[in-house]
This record gives sequence, structure tokens and C-alpha cells, in this order.
Amino acid sequence: MSDREEAILQQAFDRAKAHEKASGGCPQCTLAGIFEALDIWDDAVFKSATGLADGVGLTGDGHCGALSGGTMAIGYFFGRSREGFSDVMGQLKACILAKRLHDEFIEKYGTCRCADLQTKLVGRFYNLYDPAEFEAGFKAGMPEKCSTVVGEAARMATRIILEEQKKEKEKAQKQGSEK
Repeated sequence: MSDREEAILQQAFDRAKAHEKASGGCPQCTLAGIFEALDIWDDAVFKSATGLADGVGLTGDGHCGALSGGTMAIGYFFGRSREGFSDVMGQLKACILAKRLHDEFIEKYGTCRCADLQTKLVGRFYNLYDPAEFEAGFKAGMPEKCSTVVGEAARMATRIILEEQKKEKEKAQKQGSEK
């Protein structure tokens, strides 16, 4: 990657991590880091990520919200449109790219399930609906550990997006020169 692209990846990491530390809500923080690094914004997409936090609805029982946010960003750029909704194959590109993100995430962390990640990172799962558990999770280092995961997921997804955009641009240029 070029120095400019590396700077964008670092910005995605830094902003996502900072948002997670300041505001929480891993999928939204991941999206915010990606969107800000790529200089775009879509509040409807951002808002739609809210309920995916902490393994969906703060349950820990689904996959990591940072992975959800990164997947949503990939879908934002490469997903199937309403116009193409009847074409089942129209979702393939976003699915392939999301799988790549998933596989990289698993390679780095060994799991994508929120509760398992918490156990790996801070020793156990914390029920964030319980104020005492919330405080215990905070003291155990969740803000630092989870914000790093959020930053890494933002970096991974942004790299996948930039690589795919570059491929699309090169393909379009090649097709244009062949005419």
C-alpha cells in the first residue's frame, strides 16, 4: 500500500479506537472510524449499527460488534442495491469481502464471538446491563482492550475496501483502454 493508503488505515484505527474509548458502541465506533478516514458519512447506516453492540443487544452472544461495523462498511461500498435486490448473485461481492474480513479477524483473535473475545481479552464475559458488572468490566480493562479490537477491525475493513476500490478502478481503466 502507498504511504497515503497506510495513513488512511492508521486514521481508521486511531479514530475508531478513540470513539470506542469515549463513547462505546463497538459497531458504530468502527463505522465512524472507517467513514471518517474515507471522508464519507451516512447517518442512516451509522444509526442502524446501534443494536449490534456487544454481540447484538449487549448480550455477548453474537459476533463482535466491531466485526459487524466493518461488515456494514463493506456492504455500504459493495453491497446489493434495492434496484438489484432480485438478483441473488448481486450480494456475492459484499459477502466475499465480508468473509475475508471475518477470516482475518478470526486469524488475529481466534474467535469472533463477543463473549469469547471478552474472556480472551479480560478474563471473562461481563453483563453490561448490570451496573456492578459494567464497572467490573471497566476495571478489568475492557475500554482499552475492546477499543483496540475496534481499531483493528476498522483498519482491516478499510484495507479491504481500499484494495477492492483499487481493483475496480484498474478494471474500469483497462476496459476503457480496450475500447
